[in-house]
Amino acid sequence: MTGSTLARRSLGRRLRKLRAAAKLSQSAAARAVELSPQSIGRLEDGQSTRVSGLHINALCNLYGVSDEERRLLLELGQEAREATKSGGSWWRAYADLSPDGFEHYYSLEEAARRFTSFQITMVPGLLQTADYRRAGEWTMHPQDSTPDVERRVEMAVRRQERLQDREFEVDLYLSQAVLNHQVGGPSVMERQCYHLITIGELANVSVRVIPHSVGSHMGLHVGAFVLLEFDTLPAGGSIEPPVVYVEGFTGDLYLERDTEIDPYRHALEHIRRVALSQDESKALIGRIAREYRA
Repeated sequence: MTGSTLARRSLGRRLRKLRAAAKLSQSAAARAVELSPQSIGRLEDGQSTRVSGLHINALCNLYGVSDEERRLLLELGQEAREATKSGGSWWRAYADLSPDGFEHYYSLEEAARRFTSFQITMVPGLLQTADYRRAGEWTMHPQDSTPDVERRVEMAVRRQERLQDREFEVDLYLSQAVLNHQVGGPSVMERQCYHLITIGELANVSVRVIPHSVGSHMGLHVGAFVLLEFDTLPAGGSIEPPVVYVEGFTGDLYLERDTEIDPYRHALEHIRRVALSQDESKALIGRIAREYRA
């Protein structure tokens, strides 16, 4: 689904700029091409929507685009449709148990070339053991049935298959507090610590810890976030801009503007400076794992 996700984002971003240049509202554009305002909004946001090449052509006519721009927009639309047809998204099998918006995040993560995460309290889902995830699921969904919880755990484990892709780069920065919170109890945390050590030995994965001894640092003030970076698109050859994802209890944020992303890049520079090296982090994680065993 990589091509589908990135092509939709690029198509939507270009169409939004063209509509703004034409000084038209989403409602006006929707009426002109016989679509709903919601469909125009989803299209411009890079979300999956049933918009055909005829609709894109109609929007091009409305906005008065050049022949070259029309060709590129139609190619992006075709690329998105072909990628969608070529294979289903594995996570859709779990849609009934997932929160609203889950498909958008997973499709972005699946399309990303680089995943950079800073976490303050929890190990991110991409690197959780099944037992760690299970403990969290029971905390968040105590009313659910055991089969439903196990399906969520299965989904989390399957998501981690992406780590075996050597072209998918993962940089994880953890506050030491993440390792000290006893999610699931000492034995679960011991296994989680050793899992982080094992995953951190992959050539495409880096796990670094910010120890308590650092004191106040930028990450504590910024909070947890994920920076997703992407490759070039076949259509047009442009590089998709990055996305900062901030997960919230009642809603998530997707930040795409340079003015929104630059502060997070600046925070990452500070976090990298205060984080232990990979070898030092491995030693600290190993020491904490042994303490859990004791």
